[in-house]
Amino acid sequence: MPEATPVSAAPVGAAVPFTSRTVFAAAHVVADPNADTTPDGPAVLDWDATLAFRRHLWSHGLGVAEAMDTAQRGMGLDWATAAELIRRSAAEARAVGGRIACGVGTDQLPPGEAGLSDVRAAYEEQLALVEEAGGQPILMASRQLAAVAGGPEAYAEMYGHLLRQSSEPVILHWLGPMFDPALEGYWGSGDLDAATETFLQIIAEHPDKVDGVKVSLLDADREVALRRRLQTMGAARRASDKGGGGRREGVRCYTGDDFHYPELIAGDQRGFSHALLGVFDPLAPLAAEAVRLLDTGNTAAFHKVLDPTVELARHLFEAPTRYYKTGVVFLAWLSGHQAHFTMAGGLQSARSLRHLRRAYELAGGLGLFPDPELARHRMAKLTAVLGGDA
Repeated sequence: MPEATPVSAAPVGAAVPFTSRTVFAAAHVVADPNADTTPDGPAVLDWDATLAFRRHLWSHGLGVAEAMDTAQRGMGLDWATAAELIRRSAAEARAVGGRIACGVGTDQLPPGEAGLSDVRAAYEEQLALVEEAGGQPILMASRQLAAVAGGPEAYAEMYGHLLRQSSEPVILHWLGPMFDPALEGYWGSGDLDAATETFLQIIAEHPDKVDGVKVSLLDADREVALRRRLQTMGAARRASDKGGGGRREGVRCYTGDDFHYPELIAGDQRGFSHALLGVFDPLAPLAAEAVRLLDTGNTAAFHKVLDPTVELARHLFEAPTRYYKTGVVFLAWLSGHQAHFTMAGGLQSARSLRHLRRAYELAGGLGLFPDPELARHRMAKLTAVLGGDA
């Protein structure tokens, strides 16, 4: 018997952008549940539902961070499908007036060790595609580069080459090993202080080619320290730029910390973080409401809206953190943004029923479900299928 409540209709057009912060939601993809595929086969997407969800994010004023780890890059979304996703989403962004930035990686390389020249060519191919599509590039961390770089010099050479050839400022993405264990020791060192110095040196040598950095280390103190270093670098550059040709705002820090985002976005007397967050995929309405309050200078009201969402975020991103995508898609299904709970690569099985039930309870307590009865009905169906207690 079909459900009485239909999947929510996609809004048309983008809301007025925020004025105090730049905010992206890293968006998930909707798999085609009728595709005849396997966990290690090419992804097959439901394009209508996938693009409708992006219109939902734009309708709240959020930017879309496309083809990122939230979209299962390296965990079910292959490069050929990611390339098509970037093209389609960028065209949709132009049609509705939405902001979009897109992940540039090296995941078209076959399994096994690749040479540095292969890694460079893979990055170049993806960078060219994103720029041609009209998206802002996000230079993602590369598993293949981590495997063969050997030390900080290789990272400096690789990123320097890519930044010199990019036509517009990019976002650099530092994704910690809690999100992808293959990225342990990124920037050439397992010592985060040493890695930070390499990271900052790359930025210092190419400041006009770096719009900002997305930091996903789940360490608020480290992010604040990095943010202040970026501010100091920007102030020094402005002081030395006698011609006034430099970018006045300097290099932004986009928080990717799904545990501490309210305090990092609100900031302190010395500055704040912008945002590029996977957790803003399910939290889009509340995130937008909170940032608009921040636009008016009402920090207390911002915290009142956003602080209660942290418990849900910490639950979704609990270890093993890389499986947070399962909870994100689960909540999209319960919220009516898609008609099923099937994921690319079969990742719907990556979290337990107990985990999903708790996510349902926390999201319901926040009022995230447009149709609570639909959410309850779907949760009951899932429980019955998986053999749990009602």
